[in-house]
Amino acid sequence: MTTTTSPVPENIPENAPEHVPEPGGPADDGPPGGPPAARPVRLIHTESTTEIPVHLLFRDAPEPEPVRLRPAVVARRADADGKAPQGRGTGERPRPAVPRIEPELVERPARVLPGVAGVLAGVCGAAGCVATSWWAGVLPPPVAEVFGPVARAGAAGPGPAQWAAYAGAGALGLFGFGGLARGRTGRAWVLGLFGRYRGTVRRTGLMWVNPLLLRRRVDVRLRHWRGEPMRAADRSGVALRVAVLVVWRVRDTARATLSVEDHEAYLRACVEAALVRVPVAAPGAGKGAVEAAQDALTRLVAADTAPVGVEVFAVRPVRVEYAPEVAAAMHRRRIAALDAQHRASVLGSVVDSVEDTVTRLTVRGLVELDDYERKVLVKDLTVAFCAGRGDTGP
Repeated sequence: MTTTTSPVPENIPENAPEHVPEPGGPADDGPPGGPPAARPVRLIHTESTTEIPVHLLFRDAPEPEPVRLRPAVVARRADADGKAPQGRGTGERPRPAVPRIEPELVERPARVLPGVAGVLAGVCGAAGCVATSWWAGVLPPPVAEVFGPVARAGAAGPGPAQWAAYAGAGALGLFGFGGLARGRTGRAWVLGLFGRYRGTVRRTGLMWVNPLLLRRRVDVRLRHWRGEPMRAADRSGVALRVAVLVVWRVRDTARATLSVEDHEAYLRACVEAALVRVPVAAPGAGKGAVEAAQDALTRLVAADTAPVGVEVFAVRPVRVEYAPEVAAAMHRRRIAALDAQHRASVLGSVVDSVEDTVTRLTVRGLVELDDYERKVLVKDLTVAFCAGRGDTGP
């Protein structure tokens, strides 16, 4: 018996599936002169070959996250600073742009010298002028004899050198004496040169300030302001006239002087705007409502005045009254409410008195009353007590 084997290709991988000849199936044509090659057997008789689109092979892959655009303000700031903005790569969220305050609008101490330096400079300048006059020979003879012999006796007058000495000594004296200033407690100087802020002086005592600088005096003490009656409204929308007391002070002299034209007028405008937005406690309201209105007014005015360097401590309504157009109607309404309250209190006291009287009479056995007699007695006592209260008054 002879066994025939089919030739095995050389370039077949080891893990390639083996082809099992289908039993009873037709055989392919083999090499000439040899047995026919076996056709591979289908494991699933209904199998078919289809093409799978390439994009379906990657359906489970995560989609790329959308690129978030940074705000324009943050981008400009990052470009100006030369740094990349904080984003997803650093693990932090980009922060919103915050308006920066220019260095010129923030209070900083100015450069000043002690007053002794100005006095010395002024004295030196005056002494230089006297020495130049002696040098030029223009001093009177009695005065010149005090300083010694005249250097240029018989001179016609000061020459160019003497005039130059006069100019230097005079400028030194003017700068020395002209820059002297006195600082007082609770006052500050805001200095400026050619429209530019140069600093604030809060020192006290004698000091020397550059005389070329423009000085603006600012009061930094704790101050209070009581305004005229302003328009306001209560929670019901009734028109009111309110006079407020504002306790405040200047905290940043640079902003208070340079950021607004008049910080006191700005404070008044902020108080008027706050009274329009915050309901004020009506006359006769409780203590809690009054304190709540004060706190709301203080917070609102303090927030509005903080950017201009003004610090507000309290905004207290000191006088609250109804507007003239509603004063008469509200007065009648208040009187009616008081009258109703008085009547309710009187009626309550009368009922208590009648009940006490009837109870005492029946408990002590002074009278025996049935239901009808009890009602009649209660009615008579009520009329009598009400008439007595009406005659004697409350």
